Amino acid sequence: MENEEQYARGLKSRHVQLIALGGTIGTGLFLGSGKSIQLAGPSIVLAYLITGAICFFLMRAMGELLLSDLKSHSFIDFIERYLGKDIGFITGWTYWICWITIAMADVTASGMYIHYWFPHIPEWIPGFIILAILLALNLITVALFGETEFWFALIKVIAIVALIVIGIVLVVIGYETPSGHASVMNLVDYGGLFPKGLGGFLMSFQMVTFGFIGIEMIGVTASETQDPKTVIPKAINEIPLRIIIFYVGSLLALMCIYPWRSITPDQSPFVQVFENIGIPAAAGIINFVVLTAAASACNSSIFNTGRMVFSLTYKEKGRFAKKMSKLSRHQVPANAIRFSTAVIALTVVANLVIPNTSLFTFISSVATTCFLFIWGAIVVAHLKYRKELKAKGQKNESNFKMPLYPASDYAVLIFLAFVCVIMCFEQATLIALLASLVWFVVLFMLNKLRKKHLSEN
Repeated sequence: MENEEQYARGLKSRHVQLIALGGTIGTGLFLGSGKSIQLAGPSIVLAYLITGAICFFLMRAMGELLLSDLKSHSFIDFIERYLGKDIGFITGWTYWICWITIAMADVTASGMYIHYWFPHIPEWIPGFIILAILLALNLITVALFGETEFWFALIKVIAIVALIVIGIVLVVIGYETPSGHASVMNLVDYGGLFPKGLGGFLMSFQMVTFGFIGIEMIGVTASETQDPKTVIPKAINEIPLRIIIFYVGSLLALMCIYPWRSITPDQSPFVQVFENIGIPAAAGIINFVVLTAAASACNSSIFNTGRMVFSLTYKEKGRFAKKMSKLSRHQVPANAIRFSTAVIALTVVANLVIPNTSLFTFISSVATTCFLFIWGAIVVAHLKYRKELKAKGQKNESNFKMPLYPASDYAVLIFLAFVCVIMCFEQATLIALLASLVWFVVLFMLNKLRKKHLSEN
């Protein structure tokens, strides 16, 4: 490495655990799960279990790569090493723009959530304030980022645990709701486990898969984690249990309290449940939870994009690269963080010109589609890593080997291809898929121009 600067290892085990958990629990669960339930009915639980298993294998592949070289800054370094610099460049900047657009959407959403309590305040003001606070926290130390993310994630966990506990109690006492009685039989009394047939079940995978976006964030925190050889495997291995408890547990609770047909798709099912058991402030409580979820996603975006710019520029030449690949005295990539936050802040300006969020919705859809490519690149890099070990006659001495290799790697790739096919059956997702392909072509051309410029200089 030409740049020998290294991050401070300030993230503790509890930070990484909650960062991993927070990365898989977002507004999609709190606000969008009603739509998922209406799409597939109770079979949505099976879709989450299957997708969760695939994500576990994805994380195990990434974990083995990370632990093979703890000096690497992120999983992008391994993609570049095993798939080539061109793929590394495309994947890295794609990952950067993905998190930038996620942050843009969440900054916009944060203003909307605060507008719920303070309707007379322009929505761009709270979004700007939240962004400024999160920037300041990220510039101080990585430990402070970890602490902030820890508490953000904890709020989401408390809300889900509360729902699960309430669900169990209501089922046990047979609580009467506006749609009947809370009962486990509500899962099968209205068309069985597959009331929308195989078609509805398959179509749900697109929404379910995008609900797991952010799960790979551990791959960016590894170089700043205390005792990564212990913490990273523990965080990854606990993913299946977290999925069962938080995703599956909350969805089962919702559908046991209310028949799935009675859950309103355009309202948060959490609000519906809490309101109907006599908590009048339910909408305000959930609004607070989704506000923290949006702030958490924005916080993660600032962290991820700053590290990604640093990782992508520390070997590059030029004034911009030299400036971006410097660490501050707190051992954080301060210039890269400021640059990424400035791009995110364009949202604040855009909100003054574009009052609706339709443009951001489209851009975010394209970004989430790009995650399929990023996840696929991680798995292909792992396959190449293992094949190179074998070709060199080296023994794999890792204590964190990919289970069921290589079948598990190929299973992930087949699943990602399957999701791409499913996306072709809906106009909105098909357009996002095609737009993401255009993005890759543009990025490929920019990379060619960059290489030509570097060779001429």
